[in-house]
Amino acid sequence: MLPNLLSILRLAGVPVFLWLLLGPHADGWALAILVFSGLTDWLDGKLARWLNQMSRLGQLLDPAADRLYIVATLVAFLLRDIVPWWAVAVLLVREGAAALCVLVLRYNRFEPPVVTYVGKGATFVLMYAFPLLLLVQGESTAAAIAAPLAYAFTIWGGVLYVWSGVLYVVQTGLAVARDRRAGGSDATAG
Repeated sequence: MLPNLLSILRLAGVPVFLWLLLGPHADGWALAILVFSGLTDWLDGKLARWLNQMSRLGQLLDPAADRLYIVATLVAFLLRDIVPWWAVAVLLVREGAAALCVLVLRYNRFEPPVVTYVGKGATFVLMYAFPLLLLVQGESTAAAIAAPLAYAFTIWGGVLYVWSGVLYVVQTGLAVARDRRAGGSDATAG
């Protein structure tokens, strides 16, 4: 119950984050929401395991909140000229490929792709990169100090994120091909 509530709070923060970033340009408050999102992302998983409250709803809400924050942040950062269009395009193509994999797997009666360690790591790194990129927008000493970290986390997270997308596409292709070779009798991806 509590882990799902944290995921719902994260989801509810997305429109507030976007409004703060794109409306009044209240970057400090937008940064606070991003940090809150990252903390609750970590906490909901820990609590679910610790309290033995893992649920199908939680398994859907958590990655949905992650994807929504990533897409919303990329679009907002593009509109604010924080990241270049080509970087956003690459990461959004990866998002589209992952969504297509889910559709292909569902069409073939499979479960969604198994979340990989690389995918979890990529999301984790990007959730650090985004607040740092927002912090870099200022003229302060903290912005100057954060800049190398922000760009390093962004590059590292972006590469891992694209690589995890490639792994999902391969995993999906192998599952569907194996199912077709077996005559359509295998109903689990893996």
